[in-house]
Amino acid sequence: MADGHILLAVGALLTAGIALSLLAGRLRLPGLLLFLGLGMIVGSEVLGWISFDDYRLARTIGIVALVLILFEGGLAAGWPEVRPVLAPSLSLALFGTLLTAIVSGFIAAALFDFSTLEGLLLGSILAATDAAAIFALLRGSTLRRRLARTLEGESGFNDPVAVLLVLGFVDWITKPDYGVVDMMGLFARQLGIGAVIGLAIGWLAVQGFKRARLATAGLYPVGSMGAAALAFGAADSLHGSGFLAVYLTGLALGGASIPARRTISAFHDGVSWLAQLGLFFSLGLLVFPSQLGDVAVESVVLAVAIVVLARPLASFLVTLPFRFTNGERLVVGWAGMRGAVPVVLATFPVIDHVPHSLQFFNIAFFVVLISTLVQGVTLEPFARAFGVTTDEPALPRPLAESGTIRRLGAEVLEFPVGSEDAVVGRPVRELGLPRDAVVNVIVRGAEAIPPRGSTRIEAGDRLHVLVRSEFARELESLQNVWRHGPLGGERVDRAMPRGHPAVFTSRRWTDADGDPGRPETIGGVAVAEHLRTRRDMRGALVMLADGRYAVTGPVLASGGRLAVQQHARRRLSRSASDAERAWWQEVVGALAR
Repeated sequence: MADGHILLAVGALLTAGIALSLLAGRLRLPGLLLFLGLGMIVGSEVLGWISFDDYRLARTIGIVALVLILFEGGLAAGWPEVRPVLAPSLSLALFGTLLTAIVSGFIAAALFDFSTLEGLLLGSILAATDAAAIFALLRGSTLRRRLARTLEGESGFNDPVAVLLVLGFVDWITKPDYGVVDMMGLFARQLGIGAVIGLAIGWLAVQGFKRARLATAGLYPVGSMGAAALAFGAADSLHGSGFLAVYLTGLALGGASIPARRTISAFHDGVSWLAQLGLFFSLGLLVFPSQLGDVAVESVVLAVAIVVLARPLASFLVTLPFRFTNGERLVVGWAGMRGAVPVVLATFPVIDHVPHSLQFFNIAFFVVLISTLVQGVTLEPFARAFGVTTDEPALPRPLAESGTIRRLGAEVLEFPVGSEDAVVGRPVRELGLPRDAVVNVIVRGAEAIPPRGSTRIEAGDRLHVLVRSEFARELESLQNVWRHGPLGGERVDRAMPRGHPAVFTSRRWTDADGDPGRPETIGGVAVAEHLRTRRDMRGALVMLADGRYAVTGPVLASGGRLAVQQHARRRLSRSASDAERAWWQEVVGALAR
């Protein structure tokens, strides 16, 4: 092909990828599934536009794509978000993947008349959840934040485990003296080296980014790509898990306050999308429809068994030691979506000439198809049915960073407020910010709130702090105080002026009163502090300049603290929905402080 023809084909495929992603959104289908189908259509046996059967090249494409996807996943999450769910994520990634592989392996051996080792190899190929598919699914879902972070952490950690299981069983089948002890040694060596290299490269990358002052913002993503390549290459060269190393490096950079963080994140988001497109498309080219009929029925049975039995059973057992409800455990089991990773892993035994390896590849295709289609479409309704969703995105995207601000010598740092953080309920003025830093916006749910010194910080807020670059490191140590305390300044209620009785009143809120979500005055009295924001409708809990409290919404209630608290208790007892009940519980709790 001429160079122009090659570029034309690449441009056409990228355009088709964007069009398919839009179509997938309208059809409520996982977009990656359509990319896989596109590869099949233009491949050897349908339209015949591209003849491709190079499994070794497909594996190389798959490895490079997974490196980019895992790095972006770690970068988007960051250590502060993953650390609270590290234990259940690692448990699911290690023991959950192993149990899923074993149960799936025995079912596969029975269905296809494979040997036990061959069945376990196939079970290992099908055990990994797909990082690309999970990341894409979670960022559009409304799962509870802790649940979503657990699944995101698992999908990043379990790819290395599945790869090692596949490598171990391939060696067990092809090498006569290989056994359980050898596989345990493989796991210890690969995971140990991968973890050390990943943490070391991650730390060095963070220090390098903090100290470097590059000439243009476009060089920062080049540096992050270099860090990802170094992490994988160094670990793999030392016979460690490069996938684990690159994910840990991404987590380190994602959790650090580094220059051009938003630029880096946006760049890797696009690169990850491109890697997913190329990965699913190239794997679709390897699927030959004429070979699928021989394994179709048994593969569908195996896929259903993995979706409804192997994965749910494994995830339910390994999450028992952790504080999950039974509904959350069921959702974790249902969220184990298979994607391109099993198809990539299926190329390993083909290259090593393992018996039945071509069947493994075709079986993996059916399992991926069924899992992606069924679980990808039904996860959100399934989670809603068990009451584990919220009104907010599970993994909200941060605000964009301004390159102009960075060139002027400042940074915009983002601080997500957790429910246990010391700053919850405290006004902005008590954050202890240095003179050269200011909170310029608070993102609360779907709203951007310009803060005042009296604005109270709530769990789930995301604080965007503008700070001069030379003071950014001072702000990092301050963020630890925001997490764990103690903060300077105690919360003291304003004293009630003498001679002004706190008479309790209630009436309907009218348009003349203004916005009930952000009231400025109530009955002619200025709002002194905004204490809480109602999430299911426009409403708030505020303290007035004369010392009274008021709850706004469909009904306005104002008076002394105890009187408003009693009003909230009465409304709580008559609440008709979970959202309304949660609001009045929040009001009662805030007024009890």
